[in-house]
Amino acid sequence: MQRTRINHQIKAPEIRVIDETGKMIGVIKTSEALQMALDRQVDLVEVSPNANPPVAKLLNYDKYRYQQEKAAQEAKKKVKKVTVKGIRLSVRIGQHDLEFKAKKATEFLTEGNKVKLDVQMRGREQAHPELAFDLIRKFPTMLQVPYVIETGPSRMGGMVSLILSPQSK
Repeated sequence: MQRTRINHQIKAPEIRVIDETGKMIGVIKTSEALQMALDRQVDLVEVSPNANPPVAKLLNYDKYRYQQEKAAQEAKKKVKKVTVKGIRLSVRIGQHDLEFKAKKATEFLTEGNKVKLDVQMRGREQAHPELAFDLIRKFPTMLQVPYVIETGPSRMGGMVSLILSPQSK
């Protein structure tokens, strides 16, 4: 994170200055702006260092920093955490169980979570991976919500996996 420069930390020879009320003062020398800040008993805070010339505001730095932290906290609250929910299937799964798992996967997708489907193959089932691939291709057609196939189907050892994510609006 880039630190905000204040008062004597500002190295640009000229800066664009905005006063406490938000009114544009203009482009002046940094030394003059520092003197102005001293006279008004506020800080000179560089708000846009990449502009040409850099933009600085006359304001109370502590209040400014507090507002920045609050804005960062609010932004952090609004970020939706996406989790990956796992659903395990077997090649020998019954139709009712398959429908139940599809219903659960639909719930997970409507909540905005990703769903990882795993088809476990045991023993001699591994000699027929096409059964697992058929099941994993059939399963998404049973879902009642729009989805996007993110990865798969792919085989890793005795497991065939597929990751579904909710379709963004």
